[in-house]
Amino acid sequence: MQRINRPYLVIGLALLGLAAVTAWDAASMTIRANYGVGADAASYLVATVLAALGVGHLVGAVWGTPMALEHVDYRAVGWVALALASLIAAVALGAGFILASTLLFAFTARAFGRRALPADLLIGFVLGLLVYLLFNGLLTLALPAGPIERLL
Repeated sequence: MQRINRPYLVIGLALLGLAAVTAWDAASMTIRANYGVGADAASYLVATVLAALGVGHLVGAVWGTPMALEHVDYRAVGWVALALASLIAAVALGAGFILASTLLFAFTARAFGRRALPADLLIGFVLGLLVYLLFNGLLTLALPAGPIERLL
């Protein structure tokens, strides 16, 4: 009899719980778009992706092969943690969405082994700018504004 992979099980259940909270939050949004895609549609999409990831983890918990902890790249985990911490810090300190997402992209790329920090900062900036313009212009959602966003 095969053992259930407990970390996969816990992560799968956590993802399903997060998907449920996201879907509930989307259902309780009072501002709806009169035309096109509104903020609730994006939240439902995120909830669907989280639910799919949760189901995938549950399947992996039962039928997957357990991953040995000695194969974990703790340096990469540290870079991802730094990426998330810099995102939170940049938003909390008022640096704005574009700078926060720039740092998130560059540090996450480093976690995956890429070593071109200037290029990654530029790519992250362009992607952050495009996402900001999409959310701010087309969806009319307010993202955290900083000095760069005030120039636009």
